Amino acid sequence: MGTRLTATSNAGGAIGAKDRPGHLTGASDQDVVEWAKRGHEAAFRELVRRYERPVFSLLYRMVRDRGLAEDLAQETFIKVLNGLGSYNPQFRFSSWIFKIANNAAIDQLRKRELDTLSLDGSPHATTPEAMRATALQLGDKRETPLQELEARELGGAIERAIARLRPEYRSCILLRHVEGHSYEEIARILELPLGTVKTYIHRARNELRGYLADRKE
Repeated sequence: MGTRLTATSNAGGAIGAKDRPGHLTGASDQDVVEWAKRGHEAAFRELVRRYERPVFSLLYRMVRDRGLAEDLAQETFIKVLNGLGSYNPQFRFSSWIFKIANNAAIDQLRKRELDTLSLDGSPHATTPEAMRATALQLGDKRETPLQELEARELGGAIERAIARLRPEYRSCILLRHVEGHSYEEIARILELPLGTVKTYIHRARNELRGYLADRKE
């Protein structure tokens, strides 16, 4: 997926050696944002490079339409470019950009009304503990090997079930079980109380169980 936008530099002069892409690659998000705020086009391109794939992935799973997801990704990065001045570096940049993308998706879904979700945990999880924490438990943990095999074949059904969730529930489920965010991070991204996030995820899981049970009848 390619984000079809070009950041316009408003800095009066060439980018210094330490601000060139080779250096930006190893810099923190906060440092890159600071350079982007000064108008360095290379810095904004670096932010796009880091986040265009995860932003598109989240949007695609939300709206389930590749062309629309690309348009919403472009809209997201334009809002990021125009709103960098409001970003608070005390918080993770990823939380801020995912909030912008999520809001764009929910707005689109409300006007109108996934890669396969893995039962084993977020594809972005990097440790066994993270895999277990983000695994989507919809059935009995004491399943037999045959039942486990059947469960792994439910990918398409799970996608369709998630598409039936209300946008707020869908956001929480995808941020938790696809993007691998903690409950606290989801609360910051969606600007919701932590208890509300936990409630939404609990209710969403119950609804998914119901949808999948209907499938077997």
